[in-house]
Amino acid sequence: MQGYQITFFTQQDRQHNSVPLVQWLFAEAKRQGIRGATVSASLEGMGHDGMTHAAGWFDLADQPVQVTMIVTAEESDRLFASLQAERVKIFYMKAPVEFGFAGRD
Repeated sequence: MQGYQITFFTQQDRQHNSVPLVQWLFAEAKRQGIRGATVSASLEGMGHDGMTHAAGWFDLADQPVQVTMIVTAEESDRLFASLQAERVKIFYMKAPVEFGFAGRD
């Protein structure tokens, strides 16, 4: 299949309507029938504003987090329409990919 890899970049402490943004993205993906998503936490990163964000020893609030999804073009359109409707501002990367399953059942 053809589609997109979409990776959203945020911090652990970002919220949308009193819900952690990562959790909201997962719930929205599930609601829309997107097949899966992966969260990857980083130790340190530099934001678009040039500020360094990092996980602290006792506080993970500023920890950089990525949420990655592989979606069809239609799923991508629906997801971005939902982000627009909910007024979610988040940096992302979107790249065309081929995806599917290899091997036997």
